Amino acid sequence: MKKILIYSTNWCRYCDLAKMFFDKKGWNYKEINIEELGWDRSKLLEVGKATTVPQIVIDDEPIGGYDDLIKLYS
Repeated sequence: MKKILIYSTNWCRYCDLAKMFFDKKGWNYKEINIEELGWDRSKLLEVGKATTVPQIVIDDEPIGGYDDLIKLYS
């Protein structure tokens, strides 16, 4: 089973799409809401590839955002 982390915000449509993608695949993921943690977007660079959400990490490898996810699995 893959270890999947999604760094998200409450209002992010692409975060929702990424979660729907994983739900359709039946893959479990852990969502980390940066707003609830009080993170500044610059902190995303410590865990991902950009300061945008979502930032997705699969098996400890940052893959980027939703578009990167779709490219990787299409």
